Amino acid sequence: MLSWLTWWRRATAPPERATNLSGKPSAGGQSLHRQLLIWLLVPQLVLWIGGAFVTYNLAARYANAAVDATLSQATRSLARQVKPIGNGLFIDFPRAAQDILEADPNDRVLYTVSSPPGEFILGNRNLPPPRDIPAQPALGEPYFYNGEIAAASGSGNERLRVAALYLSYGDESEPMQTMLVQVARNSANREELARRILVDTVLPLSALIVLMTMIVWAGIRAGLAPLARLRSLVEGKAANDLTAIELHAAPSEVRALAKAINDLLGAVQHNVVSQKRFISDAAHQLRTPLAGLKSQTELALKDAQDPALHARLQRVHESATRSAHLVNQLLTLARAEPESATVQARTRVDLARLARVLTAELVPRARQAGIDLGYEPSNEDAEGDEAAEPAVEVLGIPLLLREALANVLDNALRYAGRGSEVTVRVAAENQQALIEVSDTGPGIPAALHADVFERFVRGTHEGNGCGLGLAIVKEIVERHAGHVELADTAPHGLTLRILLPLAERPLREGLTRAG
Repeated sequence: MLSWLTWWRRATAPPERATNLSGKPSAGGQSLHRQLLIWLLVPQLVLWIGGAFVTYNLAARYANAAVDATLSQATRSLARQVKPIGNGLFIDFPRAAQDILEADPNDRVLYTVSSPPGEFILGNRNLPPPRDIPAQPALGEPYFYNGEIAAASGSGNERLRVAALYLSYGDESEPMQTMLVQVARNSANREELARRILVDTVLPLSALIVLMTMIVWAGIRAGLAPLARLRSLVEGKAANDLTAIELHAAPSEVRALAKAINDLLGAVQHNVVSQKRFISDAAHQLRTPLAGLKSQTELALKDAQDPALHARLQRVHESATRSAHLVNQLLTLARAEPESATVQARTRVDLARLARVLTAELVPRARQAGIDLGYEPSNEDAEGDEAAEPAVEVLGIPLLLREALANVLDNALRYAGRGSEVTVRVAAENQQALIEVSDTGPGIPAALHADVFERFVRGTHEGNGCGLGLAIVKEIVERHAGHVELADTAPHGLTLRILLPLAERPLREGLTRAG
């Protein structure tokens, strides 16, 4: 019992904060679902065990009462067969009646008549003597007790239920004498009756407990469902998604938890917006002086005659150019953030036309860098004919999509190297728009393919990049529910793939083409 109580205290104790090796508290505690099940099911199990115990005792009591009533009637019937005659007793108990009483070996009825008590007259000599009987027993009132007798099979003892009845006989000329009549019955049938009553009672009770357990389990799941939905909403949020959680139909306790989380998200969003606004404002303020510094260094380089001074001015000019590029990238990144992207209008954008135009604009820069830049149409018949190429339309923000493709091409032209080739392709595949930019440059190690999409992470130490180009591409693509990835190009080089969901065709256009 002590161990069971210890287990119960441990199972139902409130969750505690465990400590790690450093002594600091770490997250711990049991599942709320498990605790509720324990609190509801363990008392039911205890009540079931208690009910089974009480039921068995009641069944045994009623079985004893029935057997005792039968034994009482049998002792009185047997006593009527023993009649006093003068100084002796006349026993009117035919052999056939004895055989009937002792016929069933599983439910034998044994009897003994003795007078004075203990002096055998009739029956079975081995019946156990009366127990716990007063020194002066009441005459005519049966006493009941349990006893044992050697089994008929010779193996072990047989338990009996015995009734003892004391009677007096005699006449006025002789002193009254006492006669003891004992009748015993095998306890096996009585115990079997008690077990049958217990089984017939406990089985329906067990089925009821099982049904109640299932109902309790379903009720707990239904009651905790709002918590599961809240967890799924929180787990399904992106790291930069700070929008409020909506749980209008949830219980008040869950709504209070959701409100607390929303308040925290609101405070975090306010801080993040403030930081981004500061970065955007600072970038705007830096654009003008950096542009002026760049122009002044260009003029100074033209007038500088001293080689040492010219070298210093060249480094200043490169730093100003890199700083101006960084500022522009920061501004682009600020425009691509969710808070800015959600307020910009989305329209249908033809990615094939956008890629063709942007590639043509960057051809002079590619030639200057010694790179072969070209656009490869998805339809070979459209070579040199823009009108023949099918449109690949997505729903998005034209300025941001142009900025994303421009950053991809800028990276390719910066790092592919002189003598390499850069090819742009746009196609529609599996209900998705695909933009693919491949180059034959040195590429990026496969281990860095995922890292280069993080801010301020560069795949090479060459060039004057700032590590924001691919981060901007990823931010813009994800804002358009798309995906961007890198892959190696055989025999050497790098391929960047952008996948965006295709825009649905207008109904009228679809009917026209179908007609």
